[in-house]
Amino acid sequence: MNDKVKGPASYFPSIEKKYGQPVEHWLALIRERADDQRHMEIVAWLKSDHGLGHGHANALVAHELARRKPG
Repeated sequence: MNDKVKGPASYFPSIEKKYGQPVEHWLALIRERADDQRHMEIVAWLKSDHGLGHGHANALVAHELARRKPG
């Protein structure tokens, strides 16, 4: 059985290492904007205001928005 994490969450260890914050910190920031902004608007904000790289920002936003979708 393959226990390797796949999808956006596979980026989480490197995000925590590179930016020095737990993933939950970033997800909480995304939740504050998710009702009013689209995916790429939040990605752009994370990049410009917080210095995240595109792939990291995209993975965090994709993960959080997928959690918000109804079942």
